[in-house]
Amino acid sequence: MKTFEYDILTFPMSRKTGEFEMKNVLNARGADGWEVVSFTSSEYANVGYTVFLKRETTAAGASA
Repeated sequence: MKTFEYDILTFPMSRKTGEFEMKNVLNARGADGWEVVSFTSSEYANVGYTVFLKRETTAAGASA
């Protein structure tokens, strides 16, 4: 049976570089096997975005 681990990232968009930084972080996480499954605008991130990620765990167990 496949198992997954999940992570949540927040990205405040208060700076002009916000989208550039968000893309770089998500590309780095993607290289580690993470996949974006959903995102939403978020007042918790100063009217930025909250991104939900998942990746399949290995047989040895989950690692963060």
